[in-house]
Amino acid sequence: MTERAAAAPDARARALREAAARGEATPVSALGWLRIGLRALALVGLLLIFVPLHYLYRAFAYGSPFPMLFLRYAARVCGARVEVIGTHLKRDVFFVANHVSWIDILALAGASGTAFVAKAELAEAPLVGWLARLNRTVFVKREHRMGVAEQINALKEALVDNWSVTVFPEGTTTDGQSLLPFKTSMLSVLEPPPPGVLVQPVILDYGPVAEWIGWIGNESGINNAKRVLARRGSFRLRVHFLEPFSPEDFKGRKAIGQESRRRIEEGLLEILGRPLRPFAHSVPPVRYAPEAVEPPAD
Repeated sequence: MTERAAAAPDARARALREAAARGEATPVSALGWLRIGLRALALVGLLLIFVPLHYLYRAFAYGSPFPMLFLRYAARVCGARVEVIGTHLKRDVFFVANHVSWIDILALAGASGTAFVAKAELAEAPLVGWLARLNRTVFVKREHRMGVAEQINALKEALVDNWSVTVFPEGTTTDGQSLLPFKTSMLSVLEPPPPGVLVQPVILDYGPVAEWIGWIGNESGINNAKRVLARRGSFRLRVHFLEPFSPEDFKGRKAIGQESRRRIEEGLLEILGRPLRPFAHSVPPVRYAPEAVEPPAD
């Protein structure tokens, strides 16, 4: 393949990503719709197997393993080949992760069995929202200040109930090449830290497909799911569990958030092999706005 021919698909993919970020629907080919259909059928098949097993198990015991198994295989059906790097703590742990896609939830829960704190919009996403509830996700409205205390209580219950909880403190999904400031309100559950609970930073690395997978800008959840499920082939998703630390060594949620972000940023720099780039979209919940770029002089 010539250099020009190889660049053409990349340019087209970039144009489609940019259009999706503006809120435009992404066209899907006939083969793409076939892939969506086959993957949807596979997900339904997994549901028919694991959901009855889950409720049957819950009739006799607590702590069903079947949501974790379902989400693990669901990630694979959606194209993710998850590779775990490092060792995750199995209980009394607060995972703090960067956020790229709704597939993060499938991959992380499938690898560790963790519950999540996720933005309320995800609860309305077809299928994904229901799956998140099955895994006892705590949905939060980041702009709903009057409900923060209630949400923190739900988070405390989830930590006791699930042994591990994951938060995505960037406040939104990104493109895998950036790292936003951390919103630390949901880390209030660590003020003071529950006895024995550790914080373990996590990096989700989608490699060269991160920008296509990423759910950014004004793109709808349905359009992003359509783009991901219509994609040809599979992709590697590396889940890096970094060294855990004790929140007792840091004074308050902001210091805990800063330490988590520092470790994730260092890891991303090493993985990417280049500086992180500024995120190109505004994120009101964390008061982030991209810097204006002056046009080059004539």
